[in-house]
Amino acid sequence: MFSVNENFLLLNESYLFSTISKKVAQFTATHPDANIIRLGIGDVTQPLTPSVISAIHKAVDEMAVKETFRGYGPEQGYDFLLEAIAENDFKAFGIDISPSEIFVSDGAKSDVGNIVDILGRNNKVAVTDPVYPVYVDTNLMNLADRDQLIMLPCTAENDFLPQLPSEKVDVIYLCYPNNPTGTVMKKEELKRWVDYALENQSLILFDAAYEAYITEKDIPHSIYEIEGAQMCAIEFRSYSKNAGFTGVRCSYTVVPEALKVKSSNGIEIKLNRLWFRRQSTKFNGTAYIVQRAAEAIYSSEGKKEIRGLVDYYMENAKTIREALTQKGWTVFGGTNSPYIWLKCPNTDDSWQFFDQLLTECHIVGTPGQGFGACGEGFFRLTAFNTHEKTREAMERILAWNIG
Repeated sequence: MFSVNENFLLLNESYLFSTISKKVAQFTATHPDANIIRLGIGDVTQPLTPSVISAIHKAVDEMAVKETFRGYGPEQGYDFLLEAIAENDFKAFGIDISPSEIFVSDGAKSDVGNIVDILGRNNKVAVTDPVYPVYVDTNLMNLADRDQLIMLPCTAENDFLPQLPSEKVDVIYLCYPNNPTGTVMKKEELKRWVDYALENQSLILFDAAYEAYITEKDIPHSIYEIEGAQMCAIEFRSYSKNAGFTGVRCSYTVVPEALKVKSSNGIEIKLNRLWFRRQSTKFNGTAYIVQRAAEAIYSSEGKKEIRGLVDYYMENAKTIREALTQKGWTVFGGTNSPYIWLKCPNTDDSWQFFDQLLTECHIVGTPGQGFGACGEGFFRLTAFNTHEKTREAMERILAWNIG
């Protein structure tokens, strides 16, 4: 009889947001007239901008003409997008990243999960707690022993910033601005992690999906702002939350040429080449039409439009943060991030608070327990709904006699 990867048996029966969807569906079935406001999943609500739509239409027209039709594209991405990324996201900020170090994909979630394909099964892997569940689940699928997964507690007492591991770890996941807590790392804090990785020959997997939401100075938008990071870090970026591409699907991952490791026989290996080999084997590339759409956000008009989208959602974040503060609740995030992390006001059971908020206010959020043990007692709200729905949700909460 064939065998299966029994690591999958170590996972929770369903993914966090699948559980939430099921709960909301059950509530809707019994309360069909309820006006539910969703501030749970980090999905956007505003349409694609005019520059992006124009680029999509033009690319579609090209696909209808024999001379400009395109089939399979380069797995790493078309040069026009790779060059635009290198120039606008890195070189414009004094960071030397070349197009050959950039890999376009169909979403940061995919790359964050797939990166384990090029990593050994015996690594000790450190992740923050609370944490984006994909980091944990994909490693549980891959590691030889679940004890190799090291949790780094992030609590209100340490401002939800992890301490350096007390034991040597091989791989470290960092996400800043953070999902779910909305907190950030200053440059000196991130430098401590880069220094640790260089000293211990560790790899940092840096998720910068929310860098566009940073408003304060001295908060790095890229880990490569830190000296030496290109020798120890891979960075993930996404167009989902800044350009509204959650339904379009486009992202990129940076694997610097300077990032190297020695194999068991002592041969030096570039991770850039391993990731290229993985992608060219298992991935046929992001659609040409989608890559033209991504290129459009780097035009002068596109940049203004994307800034407008980010500002729109950050206004919602401000609305949520101010309302919850007025309510007297303890709140984190929402300043450099579209996520607001709050202490459950009447219980340490975040799923109980989820049910109460849904039942009594008809508002959907995300229970902190779903992000890890240290998330218990906390709750995440997102800024990705409309202004109108966000204000209405806060009015309901302000009027709520929580009991």
